[in-house]
Amino acid sequence: MKAVVFHKYGLSDVLALEDFEKPVTKDAEVLVKVHAASINSWDWDLLQGIPFVNRLMSGIFKPTRIQIPGCDIAGQVAAVGKNVKRFRVGDEVFGDLSNCGFGGFAEYVSVPENALAFKPACLTFEQAAAVPQSSLLALQGLQRGGIKPGQKIIINGAGGGSGSFAIQMAKNIGVEVTAVDSTEKLDVMRSLGADHVIDYIHEDYTANGQQYDLIFDNAVHRSLFDYKGSLTPNGTFVMVGGKSFSILQAVLAALFGNKKFRLLLHKANKGLDDVKEMLEAGKIVPVIDRCYPLSEAPEALRYFGEGHAKGKIVITIE
Repeated sequence: MKAVVFHKYGLSDVLALEDFEKPVTKDAEVLVKVHAASINSWDWDLLQGIPFVNRLMSGIFKPTRIQIPGCDIAGQVAAVGKNVKRFRVGDEVFGDLSNCGFGGFAEYVSVPENALAFKPACLTFEQAAAVPQSSLLALQGLQRGGIKPGQKIIINGAGGGSGSFAIQMAKNIGVEVTAVDSTEKLDVMRSLGADHVIDYIHEDYTANGQQYDLIFDNAVHRSLFDYKGSLTPNGTFVMVGGKSFSILQAVLAALFGNKKFRLLLHKANKGLDDVKEMLEAGKIVPVIDRCYPLSEAPEALRYFGEGHAKGKIVITIE
Protein backbone atom coordinates (compact mmCIF):
# COMPACT_ATOMS: atom_id res chain seq x y z
CA MET A 1 0.00 0.00 0.00
CA LYS A 2 1.00 3.65 -0.36
CA ALA A 3 1.50 5.80 2.73
CA VAL A 4 2.91 9.23 3.57
CA VAL A 5 5.74 8.83 6.07
CA PHE A 6 8.42 10.83 7.86
CA HIS A 7 11.72 9.48 9.20
CA LYS A 8 12.95 12.65 10.87
CA TYR A 9 11.35 15.67 12.46
CA GLY A 10 10.91 18.80 10.41
CA LEU A 11 8.47 20.60 8.14
CA SER A 12 6.50 19.27 5.19
CA ASP A 13 9.65 18.62 3.14
CA VAL A 14 10.53 15.60 5.32
CA LEU A 15 7.40 13.77 4.18
CA ALA A 16 7.58 11.13 1.45
CA LEU A 17 5.16 8.79 -0.29
CA GLU A 18 6.41 5.22 0.21
CA ASP A 19 5.29 1.61 -0.17
CA PHE A 20 4.32 -0.19 3.03
CA GLU A 21 2.98 -3.63 3.81
CA LYS A 22 -0.78 -3.61 4.29
CA PRO A 23 -1.48 -3.78 8.06
CA VAL A 24 -2.27 -7.16 9.59
CA THR A 25 -5.58 -6.92 11.43
CA LYS A 26 -5.58 -8.18 15.02
CA ASP A 27 -8.52 -10.00 16.64
CA ALA A 28 -10.09 -6.81 18.07
CA GLU A 29 -9.23 -4.54 15.14
CA VAL A 30 -10.90 -3.29 11.99
CA LEU A 31 -9.01 -2.87 8.72
CA VAL A 32 -10.18 0.30 7.00
CA LYS A 33 -9.66 1.14 3.35
CA VAL A 34 -9.15 4.89 3.75
CA HIS A 35 -10.97 7.12 1.26
CA ALA A 36 -10.14 10.46 2.89
CA ALA A 37 -8.22 11.90 5.82
CA SER A 38 -7.99 15.42 7.19
CA ILE A 39 -5.15 17.44 8.65
CA ASN A 40 -5.18 18.55 12.28
CA SER A 41 -2.73 20.65 14.26
CA TRP A 42 -1.77 17.44 16.03
CA ASP A 43 -0.37 16.10 12.74
CA TRP A 44 1.58 19.31 12.16
CA ASP A 45 3.01 19.24 15.72
CA LEU A 46 3.83 15.52 15.48
CA LEU A 47 5.72 16.17 12.25
CA GLN A 48 7.86 18.82 13.95
CA GLY A 49 8.28 16.92 17.21
CA ILE A 50 6.71 19.71 19.27
CA PRO A 51 5.85 20.08 22.08
CA PHE A 52 8.37 17.69 23.62
CA VAL A 53 5.61 15.35 24.83
CA ASN A 54 5.10 14.34 21.18
CA ARG A 55 8.64 12.99 21.10
CA LEU A 56 7.91 10.90 24.18
CA MET A 57 5.06 9.35 22.19
CA SER A 58 6.79 9.02 18.83
CA GLY A 59 10.55 8.91 19.48
CA ILE A 60 12.99 11.26 21.23
CA PHE A 61 15.50 11.90 18.44
CA LYS A 62 13.53 10.67 15.44
CA PRO A 63 10.09 9.18 14.89
CA THR A 64 10.27 5.45 15.48
CA ARG A 65 6.85 4.51 16.90
CA ILE A 66 4.71 6.83 14.74
CA GLN A 67 5.87 7.41 11.17
CA ILE A 68 2.57 7.84 9.34
CA PRO A 69 0.62 10.97 10.38
CA GLY A 70 -3.14 11.31 10.12
CA CYS A 71 -5.69 11.29 12.95
CA ASP A 72 -9.00 11.75 11.18
CA ILE A 73 -10.16 9.25 8.57
CA ALA A 74 -13.22 8.12 6.68
CA GLY A 75 -13.43 4.93 4.66
CA GLN A 76 -14.84 1.44 4.28
CA VAL A 77 -14.28 -1.65 6.38
CA ALA A 78 -12.09 -4.05 4.42
CA ALA A 79 -11.70 -6.76 7.07
CA VAL A 80 -12.56 -7.38 10.73
CA GLY A 81 -10.85 -9.36 13.48
CA LYS A 82 -12.67 -12.34 14.98
CA ASN A 83 -13.56 -10.43 18.16
CA VAL A 84 -15.07 -7.40 16.41
CA LYS A 85 -18.81 -7.14 17.13
CA ARG A 86 -19.96 -3.79 15.75
CA PHE A 87 -18.71 -3.63 12.17
CA ARG A 88 -18.87 -5.74 9.04
CA VAL A 89 -16.96 -5.67 5.76
CA GLY A 90 -18.33 -2.88 3.57
CA ASP A 91 -19.50 -0.62 6.40
CA GLU A 92 -18.68 3.05 5.94
CA VAL A 93 -16.87 4.44 8.99
CA PHE A 94 -15.04 7.48 10.33
CA GLY A 95 -13.05 8.28 13.45
CA ASP A 96 -10.10 9.87 15.26
CA LEU A 97 -6.99 7.66 15.46
CA SER A 98 -4.94 9.87 17.81
CA ASN A 99 -5.25 7.35 20.66
CA CYS A 100 -4.15 4.39 18.58
CA GLY A 101 -1.05 5.45 16.69
CA PHE A 102 -2.26 7.84 13.95
CA GLY A 103 -1.59 6.29 10.49
CA GLY A 104 -4.44 7.87 8.52
CA PHE A 105 -2.38 9.19 5.60
CA ALA A 106 -2.32 5.76 3.99
CA GLU A 107 -4.42 3.52 1.78
CA TYR A 108 -5.19 1.19 4.69
CA VAL A 109 -5.07 1.38 8.48
CA SER A 110 -5.95 -1.21 11.11
CA VAL A 111 -7.41 0.17 14.36
CA PRO A 112 -9.43 -0.93 17.42
CA GLU A 113 -13.16 -0.86 16.71
CA ASN A 114 -13.74 1.74 19.46
CA ALA A 115 -11.79 4.25 17.36
CA LEU A 116 -14.55 4.22 14.74
CA ALA A 117 -18.20 5.14 14.29
CA PHE A 118 -20.58 4.64 11.38
CA LYS A 119 -20.18 7.43 8.82
CA PRO A 120 -23.25 9.66 8.48
CA ALA A 121 -24.95 8.77 5.20
CA CYS A 122 -25.52 12.46 4.49
CA LEU A 123 -21.77 13.12 4.20
CA THR A 124 -19.23 12.26 1.54
CA PHE A 125 -16.04 10.56 2.66
CA GLU A 126 -14.22 13.89 2.31
CA GLN A 127 -16.75 15.67 4.51
CA ALA A 128 -16.73 12.89 7.09
CA ALA A 129 -12.94 12.93 7.32
CA ALA A 130 -13.12 16.62 8.24
CA VAL A 131 -15.24 15.94 11.31
CA PRO A 132 -13.91 13.73 14.13
CA GLN A 133 -11.16 15.50 16.06
CA SER A 134 -12.06 19.08 15.20
CA SER A 135 -15.75 18.70 16.02
CA LEU A 136 -14.99 16.95 19.31
CA LEU A 137 -12.45 19.56 20.36
CA ALA A 138 -15.24 22.08 19.82
CA LEU A 139 -17.89 20.03 21.62
CA GLN A 140 -15.70 19.05 24.55
CA GLY A 141 -14.26 22.56 24.85
CA LEU A 142 -17.68 24.19 25.00
CA GLN A 143 -18.82 21.62 27.55
CA ARG A 144 -15.67 22.18 29.60
CA GLY A 145 -16.52 25.87 29.67
CA GLY A 146 -20.03 25.17 30.94
CA ILE A 147 -21.65 27.06 28.07
CA LYS A 148 -25.28 28.16 28.66
CA PRO A 149 -27.95 29.85 26.54
CA GLY A 150 -27.84 33.63 26.67
CA GLN A 151 -24.12 33.90 27.40
CA LYS A 152 -21.54 35.94 25.52
CA ILE A 153 -18.57 33.92 24.31
CA ILE A 154 -15.52 34.58 22.18
CA ILE A 155 -13.78 31.97 20.04
CA ASN A 156 -10.15 32.64 19.11
CA GLY A 157 -8.94 30.78 16.03
CA ALA A 158 -12.56 30.51 14.93
CA GLY A 159 -11.79 30.20 11.22
CA GLY A 160 -9.95 26.88 11.53
CA GLY A 161 -11.15 23.32 12.05
CA SER A 162 -12.36 23.22 15.66
CA GLY A 163 -13.24 26.92 15.61
CA SER A 164 -15.59 26.55 12.65
CA PHE A 165 -17.46 23.78 14.47
CA ALA A 166 -17.45 25.73 17.74
CA ILE A 167 -19.21 28.71 16.13
CA GLN A 168 -22.01 26.49 14.83
CA MET A 169 -22.43 24.51 18.06
CA ALA A 170 -22.46 27.66 20.17
CA LYS A 171 -25.10 29.30 17.99
CA ASN A 172 -27.26 26.17 18.25
CA ILE A 173 -27.13 26.54 22.05
CA GLY A 174 -28.25 30.16 21.80
CA VAL A 175 -25.29 32.34 22.74
CA GLU A 176 -23.82 35.54 21.36
CA VAL A 177 -20.63 34.58 19.51
CA THR A 178 -17.64 36.77 18.76
CA ALA A 179 -15.20 35.05 16.39
CA VAL A 180 -11.52 35.97 16.08
CA ASP A 181 -9.13 35.08 13.26
CA SER A 182 -7.18 36.61 10.37
CA THR A 183 -8.57 38.92 7.69
CA GLU A 184 -9.03 36.20 5.08
CA LYS A 185 -11.30 34.15 7.37
CA LEU A 186 -13.78 36.83 8.45
CA ASP A 187 -16.37 36.06 5.76
CA VAL A 188 -16.32 32.35 6.56
CA MET A 189 -16.89 33.05 10.24
CA ARG A 190 -19.82 35.33 9.44
CA SER A 191 -21.32 32.69 7.14
CA LEU A 192 -21.25 30.16 10.02
CA GLY A 193 -23.33 32.47 12.21
CA ALA A 194 -20.84 34.54 14.21
CA ASP A 195 -22.56 37.66 15.59
CA HIS A 196 -19.32 39.65 15.63
CA VAL A 197 -15.93 39.09 14.02
CA ILE A 198 -12.51 40.44 15.00
CA ASP A 199 -9.44 40.54 12.80
CA TYR A 200 -6.60 39.80 15.21
CA ILE A 201 -4.12 41.42 12.84
CA HIS A 202 -5.74 44.79 13.55
CA GLU A 203 -7.34 44.35 16.97
CA ASP A 204 -6.34 42.68 20.25
CA TYR A 205 -9.52 41.28 21.72
CA THR A 206 -8.02 41.26 25.22
CA ALA A 207 -7.59 45.05 25.07
CA ASN A 208 -10.95 46.22 23.69
CA GLY A 209 -12.76 46.40 27.05
CA GLN A 210 -15.28 43.65 26.25
CA GLN A 211 -15.95 40.84 28.71
CA TYR A 212 -17.16 37.33 28.00
CA ASP A 213 -18.68 34.44 29.94
CA LEU A 214 -16.46 32.01 28.04
CA ILE A 215 -13.22 32.44 26.15
CA PHE A 216 -12.64 29.43 23.89
CA ASP A 217 -9.07 29.78 22.65
CA ASN A 218 -7.49 27.53 20.02
CA ALA A 219 -4.20 29.42 19.78
CA VAL A 220 -2.90 30.73 23.12
CA HIS A 221 0.42 32.52 22.59
CA ARG A 222 0.69 34.65 25.74
CA SER A 223 0.38 34.45 29.52
CA LEU A 224 -3.05 33.28 30.62
CA PHE A 225 -3.26 36.17 33.04
CA ASP A 226 -3.46 38.57 30.10
CA TYR A 227 -7.00 37.26 29.56
CA LYS A 228 -8.37 37.92 33.06
CA GLY A 229 -9.71 41.37 32.17
CA SER A 230 -11.74 39.87 29.29
CA LEU A 231 -13.66 37.49 31.55
CA THR A 232 -16.83 38.32 33.45
CA PRO A 233 -16.61 37.73 37.24
CA ASN A 234 -17.88 34.17 36.78
CA GLY A 235 -16.32 33.69 33.35
CA THR A 236 -14.22 30.74 32.22
CA PHE A 237 -11.21 30.47 29.93
CA VAL A 238 -10.84 27.16 28.07
CA MET A 239 -7.51 26.51 26.38
CA VAL A 240 -7.87 24.16 23.42
CA GLY A 241 -4.42 24.73 21.89
CA GLY A 242 -1.36 26.89 22.35
CA LYS A 243 2.28 27.20 23.34
CA SER A 244 3.96 24.92 25.89
CA PHE A 245 4.39 27.79 28.38
CA SER A 246 0.66 28.53 28.31
CA ILE A 247 -0.17 24.83 28.71
CA LEU A 248 2.07 24.71 31.78
CA GLN A 249 0.31 27.77 33.20
CA ALA A 250 -3.08 26.12 32.68
CA VAL A 251 -1.90 22.95 34.44
CA LEU A 252 -0.53 24.95 37.39
CA ALA A 253 -3.75 26.98 37.58
CA ALA A 254 -5.74 23.77 37.83
CA LEU A 255 -3.41 22.34 40.50
CA PHE A 256 -3.82 25.44 42.64
CA GLY A 257 -7.60 25.50 42.26
CA ASN A 258 -8.00 28.43 39.86
CA LYS A 259 -11.27 27.49 38.16
CA LYS A 260 -11.21 30.38 35.70
CA PHE A 261 -8.54 28.74 33.55
CA ARG A 262 -9.14 25.25 32.19
CA LEU A 263 -7.09 23.11 29.84
CA LEU A 264 -9.03 20.83 27.53
CA LEU A 265 -7.75 17.25 27.65
CA HIS A 266 -9.15 15.87 24.42
CA LYS A 267 -10.87 12.47 24.59
CA ALA A 268 -10.73 10.85 21.17
CA ASN A 269 -14.16 9.93 19.77
CA LYS A 270 -16.03 10.75 23.00
CA GLY A 271 -19.24 12.38 21.85
CA LEU A 272 -18.87 11.40 18.20
CA ASP A 273 -22.38 9.90 18.15
CA ASP A 274 -23.73 13.25 19.40
CA VAL A 275 -21.85 15.03 16.62
CA LYS A 276 -23.25 12.54 14.11
CA GLU A 277 -26.79 13.47 15.22
CA MET A 278 -26.02 17.17 14.72
CA LEU A 279 -24.68 16.47 11.24
CA GLU A 280 -27.68 14.38 10.24
CA ALA A 281 -30.03 17.08 11.54
CA GLY A 282 -28.20 19.74 9.54
CA LYS A 283 -27.26 21.69 12.68
CA ILE A 284 -23.56 21.69 11.81
CA VAL A 285 -21.63 21.24 8.57
CA PRO A 286 -17.91 20.62 8.00
CA VAL A 287 -16.09 23.45 6.26
CA ILE A 288 -13.49 22.27 3.74
CA ASP A 289 -10.99 24.69 2.26
CA ARG A 290 -9.07 22.40 -0.10
CA CYS A 291 -8.65 18.74 -1.03
CA TYR A 292 -5.33 17.22 -2.07
CA PRO A 293 -4.52 13.73 -3.37
CA LEU A 294 -2.32 11.54 -1.15
CA SER A 295 0.69 12.15 -3.40
CA GLU A 296 0.44 15.88 -2.62
CA ALA A 297 0.23 15.48 1.15
CA PRO A 298 3.49 17.42 1.70
CA GLU A 299 1.97 20.40 -0.13
CA ALA A 300 -1.21 20.04 1.94
CA LEU A 301 0.79 20.12 5.19
CA ARG A 302 2.78 23.11 3.95
CA TYR A 303 -0.43 25.01 3.25
CA PHE A 304 -1.79 24.04 6.67
CA GLY A 305 1.40 25.21 8.37
CA GLU A 306 1.08 28.65 6.78
CA GLY A 307 -2.15 29.13 8.74
CA HIS A 308 -4.34 30.16 5.80
CA ALA A 309 -6.82 27.27 5.85
CA LYS A 310 -10.49 28.19 6.26
CA GLY A 311 -11.93 25.19 8.06
CA LYS A 312 -10.32 21.90 7.12
CA ILE A 313 -7.82 20.54 4.59
CA VAL A 314 -8.62 17.04 3.33
CA ILE A 315 -6.41 14.44 1.71
CA THR A 316 -8.19 12.11 -0.70
CA ILE A 317 -7.04 8.55 -1.25
CA GLU A 318 -8.13 6.63 -4.33
